[in-house]
Amino acid sequence: MEARDFELQPTLTGPRLELRPLRSEDLEPLYAAASDPLIWAVHPEPDRHERPVFERFFAEGLKSGGAFAAIERATGNIVGTSRYYGLDAGKSEVAIGYTFLSRNLWGGSFNRELKSLMLDHAFRFVKSVIFHVGENNVRSRKAMEKIGGVLSGNREKPGPDGTPRRDVIYRIERR
Repeated sequence: MEARDFELQPTLTGPRLELRPLRSEDLEPLYAAASDPLIWAVHPEPDRHERPVFERFFAEGLKSGGAFAAIERATGNIVGTSRYYGLDAGKSEVAIGYTFLSRNLWGGSFNRELKSLMLDHAFRFVKSVIFHVGENNVRSRKAMEKIGGVLSGNREKPGPDGTPRRDVIYRIERR
């Protein structure tokens, strides 16, 4: 299959997580998962736990056409989100990002499962996947290295308030 055939919102099922297309009715349960300020403490948008900031993030996810609700299969609860974005058929690459999980799922293998589901799907269509991580987001940078991400550059872009934000870029190539 080729990048132009990439399905941005399939349903992906793993042993403990199901990723399905994000829907408008997911706002309340996803905000419940996101309202913990400690989730965002080292994130470039540390105020994302605040309702208006989160609502903007959620609306952008719906509009993207590539966002998922992450559901813990054992409970049926929405526990986070992630999305595909920046599909470039010419380069045969896509980005994965805007990911968070509830803190009760940190420190285990839930993040690895979520990313593995998305990577496995992406590699059916593209040769490489990139991840933009806030330069100072040490927790996410360590998580990227654990799943095989290779530091491959950086970028600067305006943040939501217009001030410059620096990201590092990790890359994973299809084997």
